[in-house]
Amino acid sequence: MITALILAAGESRRMGRAKLLLPFGKKTMIETVISYVAQSQAEHILVILGADAAEIKNKIKNLPVSTVVNPNYKQGMLSSIKCGFRNLPEKTEAVLVCLGDQPSIPSTVADQIIETYRRTKKGIVIPVYKNERGHPVLIDVKYKKEVEGLDPAIGLRQLVYNQPQDTIEVKVDTPSILRDIDSVDDYEQELKNS
Repeated sequence: MITALILAAGESRRMGRAKLLLPFGKKTMIETVISYVAQSQAEHILVILGADAAEIKNKIKNLPVSTVVNPNYKQGMLSSIKCGFRNLPEKTEAVLVCLGDQPSIPSTVADQIIETYRRTKKGIVIPVYKNERGHPVLIDVKYKKEVEGLDPAIGLRQLVYNQPQDTIEVKVDTPSILRDIDSVDDYEQELKNS
């Protein structure tokens, strides 16, 4: 089983308000991200909450996801990834790490990543656009212990550096894998692009 972790715990400091609840198309940003993941081959979706947890949970309560609150969300993204790995359903073979502030990624990108994992049996699959690595990233659960021990100052990149022989890149045709929304300018630009 592939479990998608959607990281939705950030404090939106640069945005100045809960960015995942901002409108994006006919839904909010977090709902848009969940809908692209739900249309992919990922079999389970786990949303990691932190800042604004109650509001986000309320917004997504009718969607096909489970949620968990990361008590250490102020320690950054890696703490949410670790929290997600600790709360995976038992049958999970690999984890698709998705960012809650990347609403323009089509579900076909997630499918390409999952299909590459199944075909190549590589433990780490990373999408690439014009030689630049982006998200979502797929990680086999065999790296659960290693993820737990990663240094927050380096983050997930450390795992990739440590496992070059088990890492494969997938060329995708959308720059949306490189764009996340941190500021009002990013948000306005993403709305124009969508």
